[in-house]
This record gives sequence, structure tokens and C-alpha cells, in this order.
Amino acid sequence: MSPAPVTLTRVSRQLRIASVNVNGIRAAARKGMHDWLETADVDILTLQEVRAQASDLAAALPGWHFVADEALAKGRAGVAIAAREPLDVWRIELGDDDLDSKGRWVEADIEVAGEHLTVVSAYVFTGEADTDKQVAKYAFLDAMESRMPHLGPLAVITGDLNVGHREFDIRNWKGNRKKAGFLPRERAYFDRFTGPTGEPVATVDGETGTGLGWVDVGRRFAGEVDGPYTWWSNRGKAFDTDTGWRIDYHLATPALAERVADYRVVRAPSWDTRWSDHAPVVADYVFPG
Repeated sequence: MSPAPVTLTRVSRQLRIASVNVNGIRAAARKGMHDWLETADVDILTLQEVRAQASDLAAALPGWHFVADEALAKGRAGVAIAAREPLDVWRIELGDDDLDSKGRWVEADIEVAGEHLTVVSAYVFTGEADTDKQVAKYAFLDAMESRMPHLGPLAVITGDLNVGHREFDIRNWKGNRKKAGFLPRERAYFDRFTGPTGEPVATVDGETGTGLGWVDVGRRFAGEVDGPYTWWSNRGKAFDTDTGWRIDYHLATPALAERVADYRVVRAPSWDTRWSDHAPVVADYVFPG
């Protein structure tokens, strides 16, 4: 690894970051991901559930440079960050040696217009209530909460975080109150993530924690409305009826959140034109230069 971050010379004032759970990079490329990329004008692309090796990423994203962390189990998880220029400074460590974070966390340091930016691609465990899978999910969220204060003043965590924070974030929230993805303890992490920095935060699970001050860019942009959802089950007519979950995020530090010029969820026009069961979430960040 190089001792100095890469400079994205083609970006002067605005950086477009897109994040998407591709549900398998090879399948996404085959189903039409490239058609979207050709017109999306993305500078940084963060990917989750890549389910592939480095050679597969290179074949699926010709012309891009990327850093990635593969899961230990073949065909599972996997995260990556892709850019137009080489990414020389990156990390995959999260938590202690007992934590299973393989294929679920990658950070990259980037210099943009003379400023230092850290971008994270994260894929949080799906979990399953009252099982070891949920224990692993809480351990990952614990490590993430510990890592966040050390990412620097200009940082963004993107990815499939597999938690709907508030009732606005799940169309059928009443029917999911006891299911992984909307459990009070899971949602409490996000209360703390987005609570005022250093202040006591009353969390949805009845506890009190300390706010980290990060900003949910999607919720700030959308306001107090249902959605916009980013994932829909393949069962039934969930996509057609927009019975979705908002579980894909841009969580930004306060200083970076003030630079957001635009944010959008790129929902496919129809079920049969989707190339993933998740929609890309895209934000434009302005750098003075």
C-alpha cells in the first residue's frame, strides 16, 4: 500500500458516490448494470454482496480500479470500492480477531480537491432474531460503532446496513417488529449513530446511549416521508406495490453531510428491468477546490 492517498484528478468540485448491493456482480453485469453505469457519471462506486473474486470484478468492471474484501465462503458476501483512478490506501480491518467481518467492510482514503475523504463500503449481516446469526450481527454493529469516531472529519459509510431505522423505512413495519432488520436493539444503534455528538440519546429499545453525530443523508434529503425504499423482496408483488425497505445508506460525518448537493434512489422503471433486488443510492458531494 502507498503511504499517500490517491488524487482523483478529474474531480474538482463535485464527487458522485453511488452504492449498491449488486446481489452478485456477475449477475448484475449480465442483467444490465453497465447500461446504468454508462449514463450515471459515477466517480466512486461502492458494492456489496459482490459474491466473486478479484478476477470476476475486473471482468465485470472494465476500466475501473477497485479494492475489495472477499468473504471466506465462496459465493457469499464480499464488498468493494471502485474508482476511476487507483485506490492506494485502504483497510479491511474492523474490530478484534474474534469478529467475523470478512467480506463485509472496506475503507479507502481519497484526496479530493486537496482534502482527505474516507469512503466505506459495508455489508451488515442480515441476522435472524434469537439465533447466533443475530449475535454475529450485533457484534458487527458494535465494532462499527467503535470504528466510526476514528474515520476522520470527512467520511461516509455506504452500503447495505440491513436495518430499517424508523417506521418510515419499512412499508410493512408493524408486521416486522419482531424480525431481524427492525428489532428495537438494531434500530437503537442508528439512534446513537445519528444522535447529537457526545450527547445522551434515548434509544428505541428503552436504553440511553451517546450520540455520534453522523447524518443519514437519505433521510435528511427525503424528509419525514415513507421511503424512498431501496430493497424489495422477490416474493409476490413487493416491487410493483412498492412494499419495500430502506436499508441502503449514506451515513456521513456532519462536515461531509453539509456538502451534499443531491441524493437519489435509482429505482428501476419496472420489475423486469432490475439488475439487482436493491436500487443504487447516489449522492453528490461538493468540494470547494
